[in-house]
Amino acid sequence: MKNLKFLLITLASGIALISCKDDKQTNAEKEVVAYEMYVDSLNNIAVADLKANWDSIENDHDARKLAAEAALQDLEDREELEGKMLVSSDKYELYKASYLAQQPKAVTKSTVRTALFGSEDIGDDMAFTWVNKDNILRVYDNFTSTVEKNKESYSREDWDEIKLYYEALDTRKNTVENEGLSGSDNMKIASIKFKFAPLLKANRMGSKAEENSEAKE
Repeated sequence: MKNLKFLLITLASGIALISCKDDKQTNAEKEVVAYEMYVDSLNNIAVADLKANWDSIENDHDARKLAAEAALQDLEDREELEGKMLVSSDKYELYKASYLAQQPKAVTKSTVRTALFGSEDIGDDMAFTWVNKDNILRVYDNFTSTVEKNKESYSREDWDEIKLYYEALDTRKNTVENEGLSGSDNMKIASIKFKFAPLLKANRMGSKAEENSEAKE
């Protein structure tokens, strides 16, 4: 009788252990599948929605990945599920890199200033005393070509700052003209200014209109 009771207890313990192991396996499989499906579902989200909800998407991804990884820790035989996790994780990283690559690069004021004038210190009064008859054409050319190249990246504040620098440079030009600026360089600068003025006006007004539209929304 005692032997029978011992056998029954042993069998019950074994069944409980198998049941517990099956529960862990089932839970791990469920978490991994949920992670796979989440990563795959990101391809169906519009770019505009991604931009508005990227922080939530990233936090949700991290939470799902951590849940799946935690479930796998309790399994002895987890190589297959870990392989599936690795594939989905790589998919997400490629997806994330692709998304970030499409976002406009933020251009800070210090970056704008350096790009427009290089290492030259324009001074707090923006007197541009280092600009003279020999380098002013180069300064104008670098200024306008840099703005043209980066016009899609500038914010409204950047355009306001660019306008301020441009007007200060024009003021310096009036002084340089009286210091021996050649007629040839003067004509080239006039041509540059003629092409640049409408670009500056249109993009600055456009950035303000876009900001007002976003504010209303």
